[in-house]
Amino acid sequence: MLNPDSLYLAKAGVFENENLRGLPLVVSLSHPQDAGGTAGHLGEVLLKELENASILEFDMDQLHDYRVRRPRVKFKEDHFEKAVMPELKLYLMEDRLETPFLLLTGAEPDLQWQRFVTPLSDIAERLEVSLTIFVSGFPMPVPHTRPMLVTAHGSRKDLTHGISAWHPIAEVQGSISHLLEIGLGERNIDTVGFAINVPQYLSEADLPQSTLLAMEHVSMAAKLSLPSDKLRDSTESVQEQINEQVQANPEIGMMIERLEENYDYNVKASDMQLLSLAEREGDKVPDRDEIGAQIEEFLAHLDEKSEDE
Repeated sequence: MLNPDSLYLAKAGVFENENLRGLPLVVSLSHPQDAGGTAGHLGEVLLKELENASILEFDMDQLHDYRVRRPRVKFKEDHFEKAVMPELKLYLMEDRLETPFLLLTGAEPDLQWQRFVTPLSDIAERLEVSLTIFVSGFPMPVPHTRPMLVTAHGSRKDLTHGISAWHPIAEVQGSISHLLEIGLGERNIDTVGFAINVPQYLSEADLPQSTLLAMEHVSMAAKLSLPSDKLRDSTESVQEQINEQVQANPEIGMMIERLEENYDYNVKASDMQLLSLAEREGDKVPDRDEIGAQIEEFLAHLDEKSEDE
């Protein structure tokens, strides 16, 4: 068996740096089944909006299937240039309040999944990661006209309590994030995941609203202040475009009406948390202090509910 440690290259001193120990880790990987582009877009937004530094990089020539996901190459007049090659890196990030955290983002590995899980679990253990947070999007028969639902999972029950509408037992197609959650759990590293329920008929589109919801849950779970302003603006624009297309197609409108009826029927019997942070405050975008206060209040509420039970 090949040495799993040969899959990555870390910057000098990473594992000896005390400032990198005990931080939360956000795992946000892009792949073709990432409904709404949820996880991939979240990684892009965080890297663009926050201070960051790459501390570890995986060898994508070993992990990526170029025939399945071919890199994009620009053709300019009479020659090719600017090939966009797949990357998968671990970053040290700072949120808007300069609170540090780790981010693993980039292309989900196509190959050597079991070999990949081992070194990443080793890395999390060596850095004494306090909490690993997974983000994903998957298609569901729900309407875009209602608040998106979230399926929460992981070992930290205090962070998943009251979020999911139901708790089924089912077999699903696995992802690298699923295997990582299992592997980290076997090492007693805390995990929590938020799978955004994306409307099935929009699952192949880029939906900032699903990324925004994922960001809100990451913020609450890790007590981070993350940049959501541009996502909120994009969400309003995209929602308007979707509504215009629906109005122009009566058949789609009828399908959405049936989805709304089913959604409303199921919501009545549940205790789902349907409102985002902004919606709870009357659509007012909170500032840094308000975000921090809301996170603390949310977590305290969960603790009180857990004690009562």
